[in-house]
Amino acid sequence: MNEAKILIAEDELIARENLAHVLSQQGATVTAVENGAQAQAAVEKYQYDVVLTDMRMPDISGMELIQFIKAKAPDTEVIVLTGYATVDNAVQAMGRGAFQYLAKPVRLDEVSLLTQKALEKKRMKEEVAMLRQQLGTSGSDRIVGHSTPINVLKRQIDQVAAVGCTVLIQGETGTGKELVAKALHMGSPRRKNLFFAINCASFNEELLANELFGHEKSAFTGAHSAKKGLLESADNGTFFLDEVGDMPLSMQANLLRVLETRKLLRVGGTIEVPVDVRIIAATNRDLLSMVEHGTFRRDLYYRLNVITLDVPPLRKRKDDIPLLAGFFVNKFASVFKKKITDIDDEVLKILSGYAFPGNVRELENLMERAVVLCNGKVIRVAQLPPDLWGDKLLRSTVPTSPIEFDDVVSLEDNERRYLRWVLEQAEGNKTRAAELLGLNRGSLWRKMKRLGLDN
Repeated sequence: MNEAKILIAEDELIARENLAHVLSQQGATVTAVENGAQAQAAVEKYQYDVVLTDMRMPDISGMELIQFIKAKAPDTEVIVLTGYATVDNAVQAMGRGAFQYLAKPVRLDEVSLLTQKALEKKRMKEEVAMLRQQLGTSGSDRIVGHSTPINVLKRQIDQVAAVGCTVLIQGETGTGKELVAKALHMGSPRRKNLFFAINCASFNEELLANELFGHEKSAFTGAHSAKKGLLESADNGTFFLDEVGDMPLSMQANLLRVLETRKLLRVGGTIEVPVDVRIIAATNRDLLSMVEHGTFRRDLYYRLNVITLDVPPLRKRKDDIPLLAGFFVNKFASVFKKKITDIDDEVLKILSGYAFPGNVRELENLMERAVVLCNGKVIRVAQLPPDLWGDKLLRSTVPTSPIEFDDVVSLEDNERRYLRWVLEQAEGNKTRAAELLGLNRGSLWRKMKRLGLDN
């Protein structure tokens, strides 16, 4: 909690002093006041990270104070403490923007832990906001993340960007290889010129040649005029070749010529056109293995592989998942004009435990879906695909079945025993049992009827 600024509004002297002592001992700068009016005056004068407020005070209620704080300092997190806890009060407090709601008597260690979580949430929001502002800046600032693998990549980008050499970016599908290429471009002296990108897997050989090198008039049927290719159009800029491992061998030879001579031939042309373009290539394939099997040119491989940058998969940078999720939620909330301010902790827990075979692109798609489905201010588990949280819930909540068999049983008997056991774990609550099994209530009812468990 070092450097954190915390305000306590509590009319009970002993409670106020105990809270202030515990939070001060952990390095926070604490201001303690005895009523709502003093708290309002403090918020008017200073910027606090977290406010802890009693619900019932002599002059101004905790509800009124929450509303005041959120109007003056929306990013300040508020924790409500009350001896009159009800579900309605809790819902109302959370609806007005409170971070959490604790019933008195509170445990000081619980308050300390909750305050720490509130600070982490506020800092994550600030970092996401800063990253959004940096999207238009140069270099590695475009890369969202602060995990060790991504920090290593950022340092490499900053080292390589200004040099101008050819770069090969390696990484699984969805890891953000094009974003790395753009970061290299924005950190280079070519940043004011064009950045072109093409996916080599999206074109057949003839179309790819035409797109990259252009053509002369009458080069083929329908070529009524000369056309510049993308490499020529990117003169003095950067050209990104995604999935370069899918480029046909004949095209590889043409690309090698451009890299060696800085000149190109349009399709159907006889005069070489000089080009000054930086080539950045990317692949999710093992190019060296392709070289050994004769499906990728060895000379081109070494021309492209002057510097190699490896983009880590999301499963190896899980510390970045909360930050990335927040970034994407903010992005899509802006696109769809929704006022979403937070992601539930259980959502982040589920996301952090998921392997993400589709990497950052899959996380982005999940957050876009969640924003579209969200009707409140907080992204909840229900906005995630059921196959994601259903399995997670089953793994994290239901222990391994203790059922043992003394003899061989049919698959149907096995299913019946297991379903009966799950119903016992859910204490007969069929909605809960359906959630644990990843089923809807209708499917569970039909399964119970088929197995004779509907009595």
